[in-house]
Amino acid sequence: MTLGRRTLGRALLARQWLLERADATVEEAVARLVGMQAQAPYAPYFGLWSRIRAFRTADLADALTERRLVRVALMRSTVHLVTVADYRVLRPWSQDALDRELDTAFKAPLAGVDRAAVAESGRALLRAQPLTPKELRAALHEQWPDREPHALATVVRNLVPLVQVPPRAVWGIGGATRYAAAADWTGTEPASAADAEQIVLRYLAAFGPASAADVQTWAGRTRLRPVLESLRPRLAVFRDEGGTELFDLPDAPRPAADAPAPVRFLPEYDNLLASHADRTRVISTEDRKRVMTGNGVRATFLVDGQVAGAWKLRQDKTSATLEIEPFRPLTAAERAEVETEGSLLLKFAAPGADHDIRGITPRT
Repeated sequence: MTLGRRTLGRALLARQWLLERADATVEEAVARLVGMQAQAPYAPYFGLWSRIRAFRTADLADALTERRLVRVALMRSTVHLVTVADYRVLRPWSQDALDRELDTAFKAPLAGVDRAAVAESGRALLRAQPLTPKELRAALHEQWPDREPHALATVVRNLVPLVQVPPRAVWGIGGATRYAAAADWTGTEPASAADAEQIVLRYLAAFGPASAADVQTWAGRTRLRPVLESLRPRLAVFRDEGGTELFDLPDAPRPAADAPAPVRFLPEYDNLLASHADRTRVISTEDRKRVMTGNGVRATFLVDGQVAGAWKLRQDKTSATLEIEPFRPLTAAERAEVETEGSLLLKFAAPGADHDIRGITPRT
């Protein structure tokens, strides 16, 4: 059976709770999504607001300060917000990508370095107290003065699971990045090995239907087709319009191509736009170039299930302005829906401020 682009898009949005917000806790949502990309510290607040009914900023802030959720480098060597249980499961799964980063981007500055010794030294330093990246670099450089400090600190980050501790990413407070060893912060070490089949099944539940290349893009790993082949008897198999084989959970939602898809605002780095090799189910190739910039992944909004533009929130002490950049002309009905959802976003992000929405008309 062939699944068209719009059908694939509706399936993805349904599983991401972007067709209809869910009644769920923050931890349930983060677990369902198999983590949320979170190098922009406040991005998950907006991502959860778009997915959970009655979400409050305190729900996520409390989960961070109470150590129920953590921010740690995982898939694609990027910072993800995950449950403590998933930090244990996903860290060994992500180790290949973290090792590869050291072997490629830092190959020259780490030539001849005993990485295990650097990692152990870093863990000892962090056991004493959380450190900023600058402090960690300086302390490591004292022991390896002939080596580049950033490369040394990256060894620790990639070999010793590190969490970014609060108040970093706590709404309304924030602060500098400070690292602690995840095992010390959570009281539990990562699992000794990853259950690849279970992780791929969870990926399909959150992002399917998907090809082998899609799974590998999300994971930042290669050679995952054998995992899908071992799962084949338990999966439904489809093809996209180009003939690529797609795998899925048999009972996962696959709404019709014309299922209503409301306007939704996505934050920077949302995994909806980073977890497939072929992302045309939610963003065109042309618009992907506008969104995936050299500085990261821009915040976007969806109209009828596709990225239709970018947005930015600007705030001062008394006002909050939502700047909209449509990538195409919007109909009057679409503009009204974008403005309605944008007004709700402003009420969520800046409840006591004066609100304004600008730029609803695309640039010529």
